[in-house]
Amino acid sequence: MNELFLILSLIIIFGGTVVWYKLFGKAGLYCFTVFATITANIEVLLLVDAFGMEMTLGNVLFAATFLITDILSETEGKQAAQKAVYIGIATSLLFLIVSQSWLFYELSPNDWAGESFRTIFSNTPRMLISSLVVYAITQIFDVWLYHAWWRFSSRLCGDSRRFLWLRNNGSTLVSQLLNSVLYTLFAFYGTYSNETLVSIILSSYVVFIFTSLADTPAVYIARSIHDKEVAKKSAPAQEH
Repeated sequence: MNELFLILSLIIIFGGTVVWYKLFGKAGLYCFTVFATITANIEVLLLVDAFGMEMTLGNVLFAATFLITDILSETEGKQAAQKAVYIGIATSLLFLIVSQSWLFYELSPNDWAGESFRTIFSNTPRMLISSLVVYAITQIFDVWLYHAWWRFSSRLCGDSRRFLWLRNNGSTLVSQLLNSVLYTLFAFYGTYSNETLVSIILSSYVVFIFTSLADTPAVYIARSIHDKEVAKKSAPAQEH
């Protein structure tokens, strides 16, 4: 069932990203960044077998943050995409501080969740710090590379709207490779064997290849939503 759950998760999360953009605009994507960042940093603690590979959960949610910056780059500009990255960094830092503060409380004798919290969140500082550092590096790189591909494709054909698939996949596939290697080494080196680390890197990147290709239609849909909103706002002015 793991494979089915991963596919459903991909549909729900990528579809949800587009729906939030449709309903709430770029503010919705900023909110989705907060949700994806916090949830992925918890979910990544789970190790599962799927598609014949051993992998950590959280890959789809991490992929959604790249989808968000690509949508913002395409529709709202580089500055809006960079703002989403800064929001993700601030969210990870705040979550790290708050989640660790929970471990210092003296619990009531009637408490039943404390030990579970300690089991989960006593292991998260390294994960969150690794995620924070790698997220900052790869997302800033991804936004820069997206616009570098955009400049290249514009010069190539003289049309800034063509080759969306190239800048989307050309930036995300490279950034996700960097993300897979850096995060696995920072977060899990010394915890798992070298063979398991290699397996996690390869399986994570295979998942990211699939999610990177799968998010391209979402970027096209988001651009279409943006174009319709722009046309709707300009229509009254043209009529006037």
